[in-house]
Amino acid sequence: MELTHINEQGRARMVDVSEKDDTKRIAVGFGKICMKKETLMKIQNQEIKKGDVLGVAQVSAIMAAKRTFETIPMCHPILLTGADADFKIVEDGIEIRMTVKTTGKTGVEMEALNGVSAAALTIYDMCKGIDRAMYIENICLLEKDGGRSGHFVRKT
Repeated sequence: MELTHINEQGRARMVDVSEKDDTKRIAVGFGKICMKKETLMKIQNQEIKKGDVLGVAQVSAIMAAKRTFETIPMCHPILLTGADADFKIVEDGIEIRMTVKTTGKTGVEMEALNGVSAAALTIYDMCKGIDRAMYIENICLLEKDGGRSGHFVRKT
């Protein structure tokens, strides 16, 4: 498979997508932030002094998805038609699932992954005063659809 982000001189470039057709595209990213049970309980009971952790992480995820092109150099600015983050409390932390949609010329995988990352980092930031041992793991693409490469689903 040829890398499309490299020009004839071997330098990075933004891929020209002007000839591609607009198609419906979706991507689902995943990640997890692990923490102490006490921290998780404080989040669930809204006892974190900085505020509603999951509410703020939700907004952070959406904002990050919308602005991915500003921090990932070769990403195109994309008009998103939908972005949503879901949080699932599990025994040792919080699982984050970010779904991003567009109708356009390029996919939204990076937007979904950036949203997951921002949500996890926001949770870390809001809780670091009581749990510096938190860690983020397993950020990955679960699914993408649309465009020439078709449908991808990660095998678990």
